Amino acid sequence: MAEKKKKRASYISSGESRKITRFNRRVTKKLEQQRAANARNPESYTTKMKDPNNVVEFDNVCTYFFTDVGVVKAVDGINFNIPRGVTVGVVGESGCGKSVTSLSLMQLLQRPMGQVVGGEIRFNKGDGTAYNIVNTPNKIMESIRGNEISMIFQEPMTSLNPIFKIGDQINEVIILHNPEMSKEDVKKRTLEMIGLVGIANREGVYNMYPHELSGGMRQRICIAIALACSPTIIIADEPTTALDVTIQAQILDLLQDLKNKMNSSIMLITHDLGVVAGMADYVVVMYAGRIVEKGTAREIFHTPSHPYTIGLMKSKPVVGQKVEELYNIPGNVPNPVKMPNYCYFRDRCEMRCDKCDGAYPPEYKIGDTHVVSCYRYAEEGEELGYPKSVDVEEL
Repeated sequence: MAEKKKKRASYISSGESRKITRFNRRVTKKLEQQRAANARNPESYTTKMKDPNNVVEFDNVCTYFFTDVGVVKAVDGINFNIPRGVTVGVVGESGCGKSVTSLSLMQLLQRPMGQVVGGEIRFNKGDGTAYNIVNTPNKIMESIRGNEISMIFQEPMTSLNPIFKIGDQINEVIILHNPEMSKEDVKKRTLEMIGLVGIANREGVYNMYPHELSGGMRQRICIAIALACSPTIIIADEPTTALDVTIQAQILDLLQDLKNKMNSSIMLITHDLGVVAGMADYVVVMYAGRIVEKGTAREIFHTPSHPYTIGLMKSKPVVGQKVEELYNIPGNVPNPVKMPNYCYFRDRCEMRCDKCDGAYPPEYKIGDTHVVSCYRYAEEGEELGYPKSVDVEEL
């Protein structure tokens, strides 16, 4: 009987499916029309930074996917900043919205299905102007993407094109953003970048294909491509996933060194808390599309406050400590199509209190830079406000 009920709950009839499809088509068409109108009006995509020291400001960003089974709120009302010359680590389990946040910044979402439906992503050009990336037209984004905002993708095996030589793939980025450069200057810059990422045989690697390189060398080439135009911000999406521990350390040291040389900022997306502890200045903890805690690396690692962050810290292995089995957070993430109207972590939380039965908790400021979204800090913390979701029915 319970199995039948479970099947019915996950089953969508043909009538419901048609209704969802019609709704998705209507909403995405309207959003695309709004986007086209905004692209023609510079006032809609030029803006001002709240703090000129920030390179990027995420202000109540909502990124939704209009799927065949309903609207998935992948990112739902997130707020955080990336200051100049600083590394911000974004952590959380798979599916919590880390990569979608970075793709929203790069404007690489698969439209029309994936849409930023609310909020602003402000990018500081550094010359007194700023763009709201959400409304910025493709032509301007093409000059920003890869030039001022670049991304190191998590899988070097598939990020490089197997039919082009390494030199040609780095050349392409430089030529695209610097058409005035001569062929000799482009090659010189490419060889300089290959050397900069710690590869000794520059000329040899320049003429090699990706399959002739090891995983670590391919990842170095991906970093060289990302840094070829000296970007203002580097998005590193799981940059060490496919690498062994020794190469991981080398790649992270390399990234940190290059960031300092170029005075760039890094948005580091990872599951590895050890990587975050060693590299990040600030840490943002995401869960089910929302930020549950943010602060300096010291605050997050020494005084974790949200039950989810505490669970993450308990689940990592400790050197020299022998345990029969590692701690794991009980329960499952809620269905992203039908998110509850209370705290998303409530049903898994071992520290829940009476207030948790109410609406989703607001953000509470419990330190100069430490913010947590949990009712346990309602008495001592300063209430900053609620994450603002978008009602898709009103779009």
